[in-house]
Amino acid sequence: MLNRSNVIYEYDGSFEGLLCCVFESYEKKEIPSDIVLTDKHQVSFFPTRKIITDTEKSNRVLTAIPKKIGNSTLEFVELAFLTCLPKKEFYILMFLRMGYSSGPSVMNMLSNDVVNTLFKAVKHLKNESHLLKGFLRFSSFNEWLAAEIEPKNYVLPLLKQHFCERYPEENFLIYDKTHSMLLLYEPYKASIIPAQNVEFNKPTEEEKHFRELWKLYYNTVEIKGRRNPKCRMSHMPKRYWKYLTEFTTVDS
Repeated sequence: MLNRSNVIYEYDGSFEGLLCCVFESYEKKEIPSDIVLTDKHQVSFFPTRKIITDTEKSNRVLTAIPKKIGNSTLEFVELAFLTCLPKKEFYILMFLRMGYSSGPSVMNMLSNDVVNTLFKAVKHLKNESHLLKGFLRFSSFNEWLAAEIEPKNYVLPLLKQHFCERYPEENFLIYDKTHSMLLLYEPYKASIIPAQNVEFNKPTEEEKHFRELWKLYYNTVEIKGRRNPKCRMSHMPKRYWKYLTEFTTVDS
């Protein structure tokens, strides 16, 4: 019989760690009251249990998902894990429990609050990554192209293939300031690594010149009589402007 437990699971923040939480839930025949990161858990009246990441356990869950619920479900859960959805771990656990009971049809249960919430979160993730493919701006620093972003979701895994294919012969990096992660690319070799407080050098005179040219181009192609700030805000949300060359000062 399933036990609605008051215990809070603590895990290391990795996808494998979350799968171990799913394993723990089934092994103990319980649903935890929450799943939180070990280093971000606040004092609570409920008991906590630290879930150790175990490769064997996580692989068992990883194998079971496509086998019992479908390959598309595994891809969906991996994307859901990248979102900024509050309590995403708990939603993913409940979604998988539903999937193990209902099979692949769980992906069509959009009237269910758990499924609907996750679908909205994944849609937000995909939309943000799509926008950043157009809004990201590189600058040249010592033969490297560098860009900085502050996304709400963890989008670097979704941006990786796009920019590696677009600049296959370049050295570039994309710094995700929100999540303190860095996408590094050298020709035909890419990696995403943790990075704290990355700071870029001041732009060279050549870089300033190219920024001026880009701003000139942006201002030149604009049709003044058709300026529509509200329309621009809907297609280019203001929270992205901070790192757009056309909206920043040349010396920044």
